[in-house]
Amino acid sequence: QVQLVESGGGLVQAGGSLRLSCAASRIIVTMHTMGWYRQAPGKQRELVAAIMRGGSTNYADSVKGRFTISRDNAKNMVYLQMNSLKPEDTAVYYCQASTFPVTWGRGTQVTVSS
Repeated sequence: QVQLVESGGGLVQAGGSLRLSCAASRIIVTMHTMGWYRQAPGKQRELVAAIMRGGSTNYADSVKGRFTISRDNAKNMVYLQMNSLKPEDTAVYYCQASTFPVTWGRGTQVTVSS
């Protein structure tokens, strides 16, 4: 069974940084589009960033220039470096793999205080 496990969330002040990690098992991250999504209370889950099989990336407009998605092929992990965090970045962050059906991790909470 494919499994994704997120880590690295926490409480940080506005302007601070966090790095989220997604450990994948039973899939090879370079063979799938891997994405980070987030869901704030009362809002729909939204795409934050994605990295394609070929390594190209895309980002939500709200995080461009602040967040960076990357992967470590040797460790089979995907990361989300989040800088200049804002209170509106507060959400549960989920890792997703474009398997069929898609695979989701259980999420990690990020809270940004003002």
